[in-house]
Amino acid sequence: CHPQQIEFARLQLEYTIVSKRKLNQLVMEKHVNGWDDPRMPTIAGLRRAGFTPKSIRDFCERIGVTKQNSWIEMGVLEYCIREDLNENALRAMAVLQPLRVVITNYPDDQVEALEVSNHPQRHELGKRIVPFSKVILIEQDDFAEIPPPKYKRLIEGGEVRLRGSYVIRCDEVIKNADGDVIELRCSYDTETLGKNPEGRKVKGVIHWVSEAHAQPAEIRLYSRLFTVPQPDNEENFLDVINHDSLEVLKDCYVEASLADASVDNRYQFERTGYFCLDAVDSIDGKLVFNRTVTLREGWVKD
Repeated sequence: CHPQQIEFARLQLEYTIVSKRKLNQLVMEKHVNGWDDPRMPTIAGLRRAGFTPKSIRDFCERIGVTKQNSWIEMGVLEYCIREDLNENALRAMAVLQPLRVVITNYPDDQVEALEVSNHPQRHELGKRIVPFSKVILIEQDDFAEIPPPKYKRLIEGGEVRLRGSYVIRCDEVIKNADGDVIELRCSYDTETLGKNPEGRKVKGVIHWVSEAHAQPAEIRLYSRLFTVPQPDNEENFLDVINHDSLEVLKDCYVEASLADASVDNRYQFERTGYFCLDAVDSIDGKLVFNRTVTLREGWVKD
């Protein structure tokens, strides 16, 4: 009997690299923001991006070990984290590109404390309080002056339901001197909290936050670090870096409950993606959220 040495192939994940020399080059030449950059395939990077231990274990079990070199699709890892977060992430509302909405028939000084579920299937995760007031913020692309076919969101003269709240109708569109839409004047149906309006069907549901209670936040949208699946096979891997792999949105607003967000929690920003609080830059009351993964591959809003 004698010792045997068995060598296994390196885990090669598409759209990234795992060579320590090349990763060090990315860091030293400042193509990324350190070893814990969420785009890096390091434990620190994956943790800061919001990947959970469970999702990484699931990924490793799915791909197994092999002696032959092969590339693993990034979609496998993304599937594993989506499966985990869909089941366990707390739901919340965040507006990345705000559009102001004034509800003209709502009392000026009134604020309602609406109870909204933290998870649609897991009632044991409880509910949270979401304030509702006269002025709210919605996503810019949840309103269209000229809607495309099968558009279910807000249009002038049309109705939409606010998540966990009322049905509103857009009565007037306010524009600036350049013709850009800067505000919507809407009315709400007082009889539609938690129930459908009588005699008509409202198909669209959009998320929102109360302007007076929302928390300002910086939201970082991370995507794949390279533009080709196998950057290691390129003559110079630096030539295929995705220079749009990080988009920073600074004028975002999240619902009031996220003022107490924890780095230990993961959140599904409804209709947007899965996010986590950045453990490094969320300091002194500043909220910074990193996108872990989109809701699903190629997903777009209705």
